Amino acid sequence: MMLPAPRPAARHVVWHWATPQAEAVLATRDLGVILRFHRAVHRLNQTELGEILGYDKTYVSALELGKRSLDDVGSRRRVAEHLGLPPHVLGVTDVADTDHRAMLQFGASTVRLAEIARQTGHASEAVAELWPLVARLEARVEDGHSERDVVRLLAHARVGLGVALGNVLPEERLATAARWTARSLEAARHLGNDPALLSGILRMHGNELRKAGLRGAAVERLRHAAAIASTTDGRVAVLPLLARAAGALGDRTLFDAVMHETDGLLDRAVHTSLFNPYSLHEIRLRGLLATGRAPAAIRLVEDRPTLTTTVAPQWRVIELVTVAQVLLLGGDSTGAAETLDAAVGEAVVQRLPHQLQRIIRAAGQRLPDTRAAADEALGRMRQEMAA
Repeated sequence: MMLPAPRPAARHVVWHWATPQAEAVLATRDLGVILRFHRAVHRLNQTELGEILGYDKTYVSALELGKRSLDDVGSRRRVAEHLGLPPHVLGVTDVADTDHRAMLQFGASTVRLAEIARQTGHASEAVAELWPLVARLEARVEDGHSERDVVRLLAHARVGLGVALGNVLPEERLATAARWTARSLEAARHLGNDPALLSGILRMHGNELRKAGLRGAAVERLRHAAAIASTTDGRVAVLPLLARAAGALGDRTLFDAVMHETDGLLDRAVHTSLFNPYSLHEIRLRGLLATGRAPAAIRLVEDRPTLTTTVAPQWRVIELVTVAQVLLLGGDSTGAAETLDAAVGEAVVQRLPHQLQRIIRAAGQRLPDTRAAADEALGRMRQEMAA
């Protein structure tokens, strides 16, 4: 005798209102359709659903068939609460529904402002803004309120938090940033077919994996992000990060192929803070070093493109450290020291411990004064973070 399939645990169905099918069901505003969908997801019969809602099987059947309706606001609100829905889905507009809509509007603004803060060198402020928003959204989902708009906002907030943490955490803690972007990926996958959203999150997650030292996984995520990008602009957002990850992995063939494609798109796509000749110059230098072509990097180091677009402030620090590494390989210790000293000052102002750690490695034993200055600055930053 075949046993019935086990019912999914609550943690497996908590996202059921986030799916594209659920979005279509909720758009009908038809209580019968909504009840049948809820039963199907939770594998409930009408008797069991009636026990949850406080009705008998006959009444549930009548509601599903449209033979009965819930005309009083109190009953509709109670059903919405039991099903984990905002009240307006069942035609109830009250304070709770107003709070729900305000939370979504406020949350979307918070995510946008946090990204601006991070891009302008204020990643710590971005973390401070996003942390309580993510906690509030996660609590709502845990309570069973996993409407599509809430889950979409949660996906954006989680990835924003992860990327901001990736700016302010030292290397040994960068796995935390990657875990947050991974949790964003979890939310995005529950939203169904949304390649633009999924590509963007895979892009951010892949970059955090690279920074955490998980280079193979980073390349896999970034190649996936590029493959599903639906527009040229979406693809060029991925390519610079894929090139960095391929270089870090030591994959010369992939690095060269991605850089070749990127070069071919420079005159065809809109330049951004990452996709522009200035930023790509640093990516090329670092990739050449990582794939064993230091002489080519040395020849290229002085050929810096003119800055033609706005880049994130932290990119200046990243570029200074990479240039200094090339200068040291070329025997220019004086130029490297001046470049790294400038990088220390910028990293302190922007609170970038990861870049201070890069500076310490780059200075090594050849530039002891620069190394000591970076080490002291990193120590102060660690103390502040611990406090």
